[in-house]
Amino acid sequence: MTHTPNPAAGLSVRRSLIYLSVAGAAWGTAGAGASLLYRASDLGPVSLTFWRCAGGLVLLLAVRAVRRRPRGVPRPAEPRTRPALRTAATGLAFTLFQVAYFAAVQLTGLAVATVVTLGTGPVLIAVGARLTLGERLGAGGITAVAGALGGLVVLVLGSGSGAVRPAGVGWALLSAAGYAAMTLLTRWFGRSGGGDPLSTTAWSLAVGTVVLLPLAVAEGLFPHTVDLGRVVGLLAYVAAVPTALAYALYFTGAAVVRSATVSVIMLLEPVSAAVIAVALLGERLTAATVLGTLLLLAAVTGLAYGEMRAAAARRRPVPV
Repeated sequence: MTHTPNPAAGLSVRRSLIYLSVAGAAWGTAGAGASLLYRASDLGPVSLTFWRCAGGLVLLLAVRAVRRRPRGVPRPAEPRTRPALRTAATGLAFTLFQVAYFAAVQLTGLAVATVVTLGTGPVLIAVGARLTLGERLGAGGITAVAGALGGLVVLVLGSGSGAVRPAGVGWALLSAAGYAAMTLLTRWFGRSGGGDPLSTTAWSLAVGTVVLLPLAVAEGLFPHTVDLGRVVGLLAYVAAVPTALAYALYFTGAAVVRSATVSVIMLLEPVSAAVIAVALLGERLTAATVLGTLLLLAAVTGLAYGEMRAAAARRRPVPV
């Protein structure tokens, strides 16, 4: 049986890092869009995620319809043994990541929700990579786990102003688990020929749309608002930039770059989200929030340093 290589496999690491950087910066605006939608309407996190998935899916299908492949270049074939598994697993992880994140934003604010999700994600990725991909955790990974736990304790218990709500942090941790699963699955399938990243994104959005439709109907599918134009515009933006565009770039880059590197690059999201939260949404960062954030970022930095040292050691020639 012939096997079609992953189309992302020919992508350079440099371009993959650029794609991931753009995706991370774009993701940072999704939470801001959610915060503005919560203020302008009664839309809930499940319905918001449904519209994000449905709108992004429509946009990607339109792109696929008009995109023309050069003559003589075959369309990438999905591996015959695992297309359903890849579609279901990646789509469900994506859906969990999004719903839990928007619930966290609603409960505890944009800055804290984003920092906890993207600060804890790399630690979960390190542990998951050890269990599923055979990557050793090492001293750097253990330090990262300890630092992340310390940062979460400070975030949850150290804020006396009520800015950090434990329920919101719980949703953020669940979102981090979905993010970690999505990253590990993307890297795993990318090793064995993961298919077209645009198709991966479209199928993930399709799974999310189907799974969330009945839940969104139960929650309230259509928003009630006096500013319908603003709400529709925000939904269109969330579907287009931090969804259709960002996830197509993410799945392309994550199939090439190592999981730990992906998680570090994605720290652009909490940085941009925190700036937006303070500068545009009027959220206040307490001393405990800042300290907890620094501990989380330090933990991830330590993890990245350990990963880079391990990679350098593997590339070093063995003495004869």
